Amino acid sequence: MNRYTLQTILGVFCLTATLAVAADFDRDNRREANGCSDLPDHSALKAALITATQTEASGLNNQMWGTIVDRDGVVCVVAFSGVNRGAQWPGSRVISAQKANTANAFSLDTSSSSNGSGQPGGLALSTANLYSATQPGGSLFGLQASNPVDVEAAYAGSSGDYGTAGDPLVGHKVGGVNVFGGGLALYSKDHSIVGGVGVSGDTSCADHDISWRVRHILNLDHLGASNSTPAVGGVSGDAAHPDNIIFDITANPNGGTGVSAGGFGHPTCINTADPKLLPAVQP
Repeated sequence: MNRYTLQTILGVFCLTATLAVAADFDRDNRREANGCSDLPDHSALKAALITATQTEASGLNNQMWGTIVDRDGVVCVVAFSGVNRGAQWPGSRVISAQKANTANAFSLDTSSSSNGSGQPGGLALSTANLYSATQPGGSLFGLQASNPVDVEAAYAGSSGDYGTAGDPLVGHKVGGVNVFGGGLALYSKDHSIVGGVGVSGDTSCADHDISWRVRHILNLDHLGASNSTPAVGGVSGDAAHPDNIIFDITANPNGGTGVSAGGFGHPTCINTADPKLLPAVQP
């Protein structure tokens, strides 16, 4: 090896190392520059996802993907529960981000609509609550197509980084609207909405239950009424579970999509659990 070849190799090595450091710096800056700094980090989401997945016995008992976005829809963290990124459905990574984005995008906190009367203010909608309204003939039909996924952001970078602290989605707005179970808005102790969490990898009913448990573990489920703050409203009719999945769809005698009695119903799934057994939201 001559001197010029060695210099070239060393130069390429230094450039690669510099670019790697710059990428890490850029990712960290993007996380801190938005609303992610006060939200759970990668290790916290991963730990919560693992615990919730092990706790929830419904569905197919698959491993899961999870994503958190801030109030602006910026992806803060992506994690998975399995031993590696191939231990859960690869397609569920982006779906989990869609769900987080959707729940955040279509939920409000008490500051937006509370009238000071002690009645529920704001409105929390889980992705499970959107199923029936977005079916043909529903009041929100077409919502699924309203905010497309940014595919360049969704599939950028090295696949080997997916689900790690360096996931290429971090710091980007992936967009997307998902209308089946697994996405929930995140509420801090003062009932402010601070983002959303999305979980995917199993049946949509199990996804909802695991997402619910993740939110509870992360202490971001403050939707219940307190002495100073009214409850965050929901469509479930259950103050302890305002944005819970609703199983009120009856068969359509004319065929096709079943009818939801309240308009916000979701189909049952294989090995569906009782959603009323999920932890109650906190005040």
